Amino acid sequence: MNRLQQLLRDNAHTPRRYACQANEKEGDATLWLYDVIGADAWGGVDAARFAQDVAAIEAPVIHLRVNSPGGDVFDARAMATALRAHPARIVAHIDGLAASAASYVALAADEVEISDGAFLMIHNAWGVVLGNRHDLLEMALTLEKIDASIAADYQRKSGQNPATVQRWMDAETWFTAQEALAVGLVDRVAEPGTASTEAAAQQRWNLSAYADAPLLQPRASPAGDARERWRRLAVIERCA
Repeated sequence: MNRLQQLLRDNAHTPRRYACQANEKEGDATLWLYDVIGADAWGGVDAARFAQDVAAIEAPVIHLRVNSPGGDVFDARAMATALRAHPARIVAHIDGLAASAASYVALAADEVEISDGAFLMIHNAWGVVLGNRHDLLEMALTLEKIDASIAADYQRKSGQNPATVQRWMDAETWFTAQEALAVGLVDRVAEPGTASTEAAAQQRWNLSAYADAPLLQPRASPAGDARERWRRLAVIERCA
């Protein structure tokens, strides 16, 4: 089983939400992306449905609320394209988690806000292949191209150099709200305690498929927590 399949399986019974809601009083619209990206056996949001919903919105402002563990890289790319093509001002709100593919869907917005306590994670693309050495080399080259495409989005948003962004991706870097703001991946940190952040807190994704999810780290002692915190900060500072 590859890690994307594991992520989907592990979250088969996690409550999910995807909705498109017009706010007539405010004159804007809200997309709730509290789901896996890409359709799977248990649900998920595919790019076709997402793009159709975005295209149907006539409001001048679209709020994209995100709490997603990621998913399919190509569905996410198509979602990001749909957002960029829309004439509305897109405001992304990372309410709980924007991991993997969900991170660059969020970064397709004109403004990116992250809630205090939320996380943004970036890493290299995953893939699985069976075959001879030529098949394996071809897959490696394909993943390299996908990584370069994803890295370009992070570079445009953050203004960081390509080597820095690639090191972040190599390390599977989990940014806190303050860290994401410091390196330029988001525009601001939202005030805590809104209804949306409370809703995100109730939706607990199983992130065992990822190698270094901070919420899954053992918490044996305050000293251990401090060591993990310094280790993660060292990755960010070394790549800055």
